[in-house]
Amino acid sequence: MSSSKETIVQTCINTIRVLAADAVQKADSGHPGTPMALAPVGHVLWTEVMNYNPLNPEWVNRDRFILSAGHACMLQYSLLYLTGYPITLDDIKNFRQLHSKAAGHPEYGLLPGIEVTTGPLGQGFANGVGFAIAQKYLAARFNKPGFDVFDYKIYSICGDGDMMEGVTSEAASLAGHLKLGNMIYLYDDNHISIEGSTDLTFDEDVAKRFEAYGWHVQVLPDGNDIQALAAAFKKAQAETERPSLIKVRTHIGYGSPNKVDTASAHGSALGEDEVKLVKKNFGFDPAKYFEVPDEVLNYYQEAGKKGIVKEEDWDKIYHQYKEKYPALASEYELLTKGKLPEGWKDKLPVFEASEKKIATRKASGKVMNIMADSLPNFIGGAADLAPSTDTNLDKYKSFSSTDRDGRNFHFGIREHAMGSIINGMALSKYLIPFGAGFFVFTDYMRPPIRLAAIMKIHSIFVFTHDSIGLGEDGTTHQPIEQLIGLRSIPNMTVIRPADANETVQAWRVAIEHTHGPVALVLTRQGLEVIDQKKYTKASELEKGAYILSEPETEPKVILIGTGSEVQLLMAAQQKLKEQHIAARVVSMPSWELFEKQDAAYKEKILPKKLKKRLAVEAGSSLGWHKYVTDEGDIIGIDKFGESGPGEAVMEEYGFTVANVVNRVTSLLR
Repeated sequence: MSSSKETIVQTCINTIRVLAADAVQKADSGHPGTPMALAPVGHVLWTEVMNYNPLNPEWVNRDRFILSAGHACMLQYSLLYLTGYPITLDDIKNFRQLHSKAAGHPEYGLLPGIEVTTGPLGQGFANGVGFAIAQKYLAARFNKPGFDVFDYKIYSICGDGDMMEGVTSEAASLAGHLKLGNMIYLYDDNHISIEGSTDLTFDEDVAKRFEAYGWHVQVLPDGNDIQALAAAFKKAQAETERPSLIKVRTHIGYGSPNKVDTASAHGSALGEDEVKLVKKNFGFDPAKYFEVPDEVLNYYQEAGKKGIVKEEDWDKIYHQYKEKYPALASEYELLTKGKLPEGWKDKLPVFEASEKKIATRKASGKVMNIMADSLPNFIGGAADLAPSTDTNLDKYKSFSSTDRDGRNFHFGIREHAMGSIINGMALSKYLIPFGAGFFVFTDYMRPPIRLAAIMKIHSIFVFTHDSIGLGEDGTTHQPIEQLIGLRSIPNMTVIRPADANETVQAWRVAIEHTHGPVALVLTRQGLEVIDQKKYTKASELEKGAYILSEPETEPKVILIGTGSEVQLLMAAQQKLKEQHIAARVVSMPSWELFEKQDAAYKEKILPKKLKKRLAVEAGSSLGWHKYVTDEGDIIGIDKFGESGPGEAVMEEYGFTVANVVNRVTSLLR
């Protein structure tokens, strides 16, 4: 092959195309067409545009790349391999196979260089907004004149599917409003979806739509024009006041004589005969598989080595920064280690039983404001519901297009994007972000909550108005199935505290729990503060369930509850005592934390011999049978709520002391 640069570059691009075709064909599963079309884009990004270091994929000032069109992952895997990341050609040959690093869609934590798990379309697009917000906040806090410690950009490749998803619209609107000029997105306009031409469903002018959002937009007619691509990226880098979108026309399955620009190139292997034609078309030997010419590997590895020098230069700047700003450097280094400041827990409040009733959402707000002073990386906001969720950090400004050091975020009525953006902020690894809303609206946020759990990242979700006890807003706002819905998600920790002090401890656990998302589920209505001098201290919440109140004699029944219903059980315990029925009250704020305890502790709380149990929770009864046994009973809600004052609705649905007592006496007959 010719050694001219132009020829080598074209061979590099075609190598990516052939690798994609071979990998999908060998797996007999995947999406070959999009990586074949986007190979020139990937080439320009990895050789001319992005800052990265394959030898240190976690370099703090690397540019972040997000493949929102996650089905095109063979593009990313090929470039990671070629530029020197710890992925081998054997990994690529094992594409989509069990335990392979090269999974069917990019998976965070499985392979260095993958910044976020993508696949569900639109999620990566919205995650990138969170990445961009994190960079702006960190830069505002740490950067000083002459010391741009955090000045990286966020690059993403999106497709037609991303543009159709609603979460993209939510996130793009907010990004434009916030003027996130550190975002550079490429829109792969290939006109094809699984069902055929996008003309079937999609004919809007995406460029004008994004201009209306406040984005800087460029339109390129030819995705194979690498000079035009490089120039467009330079223009986007120069635009610092607006997020950038580069719309580029590509041809899915480019190089496939019979399947270019067809839906059949999108979601299935090309077929052995067609792959051979692709190779022949690009000057490769049709009889060879996974062919990577030496000159191609050398070219990309040299491109990857440029990042080593860039990180060395950054290290020199940081060394000077550390000498000049030692306090900030110490704070930054603490964050990089994932540690929390000394003594932050000592400032957490203790609520006294003599205090008036307080909703757990309001107790939460008090705790958050106290923690914020000790945790400068604790930031977040609500989907237009901060006054209702009590999640405003009162001493701090709002994050905006002009105040990048603000710690209160206004996501607008964009719950879906909020969840995805929070995930992007969490993936910065230096922030502890939270997002808040009404509990019933987890239905809007299910995709990002699930993805946070898949990635095991430190996203915190604050949900208030947790039951039919919220009252007059009625059926549409009263959560029923949401508790069991969240509990069913692997790696998710759900905490529904019983009073103000349990809420304090719930926040402590949420801050310290770094291996998965946490949802705090809080009341609208006021609750009595349980006397910690008389009953078990709320710090036991960390075990998921604990004996809150033990009777004076051997218990005959166990009353188990969460949230506001625990206090109902405490009152019922006293009534049962009058009937000479000894009842143990177990507060069980978190099933997930309880399940992590050893068998001895579980037996202590719920001994097998005590089979008479009553679980009480203002939500679906589904799942409670695991804890109440066949001889137990459940007071739950397996229908939708009604509009009315909260106390009246709770009474209507059987959440009364009298009903608890009656159900217990029935159990013991």
